[in-house]
Amino acid sequence: MKDKKGLTGIVFGSSGLTGHFLVELLLKDTRYENLVLFVRKETRVLHGKIRQIVFNPDEIDKIKHEITGDHVFCCIGTTIRKAGSQDSFYKTDHDLVINIARVASQNGISVFSVISSLGADLKSGNFYLKTKGSMEADLRLLNVNNLNILRPSLLLGMRQETRLLEEISKFLFKHLKFVFSGRFRKYRPVHAETVAMAMIRAANERQGVCIIESDKIEELGASVNTVSF
Repeated sequence: MKDKKGLTGIVFGSSGLTGHFLVELLLKDTRYENLVLFVRKETRVLHGKIRQIVFNPDEIDKIKHEITGDHVFCCIGTTIRKAGSQDSFYKTDHDLVINIARVASQNGISVFSVISSLGADLKSGNFYLKTKGSMEADLRLLNVNNLNILRPSLLLGMRQETRLLEEISKFLFKHLKFVFSGRFRKYRPVHAETVAMAMIRAANERQGVCIIESDKIEELGASVNTVSF
């Protein structure tokens, strides 16, 4: 990889739970000179390191000349309930991610890091996990030099909206922590900030195609503060 000074980081999904933490960490990271946030609606920014580009997810090719830099961080993700249908969910969590990665690859970006899900499997009977598995499989077909696929378990952190299943899962984990040890450790909930930390470290240290399961995300994210912030 190139010298890790003066890097340009590109973020999709910066308004989400993990994306929010990711931007905060990248702003503190001295290796990144510029951050380009691709957003659906421009927000107030009080940092000279950031440039925002408003885009239509259905028209990626119209802004493909803007997707240039060193590291792409893709934190895009929704739920079937929020999307409104399985088709709309697939359009976001598969099609949009693949289209972004395709353009990034064509533009010579060296690293593409994306958030998938624990249990992602192209052959799964669960539509959510099957979509994530399909996204992973199609990403592998693209000519991305360094691809990091992170598979977190349940994400911890304060969301703007309430997700009932997540709240129930958090409650159960709080009282059944002892169960999530040994080979079951990867099923432990992981904080979104830890995932963001792991994304940054993977982008700067991993090469080739890397599948990072939730327990490894914890390890990678927990020690990221040893790098030059």
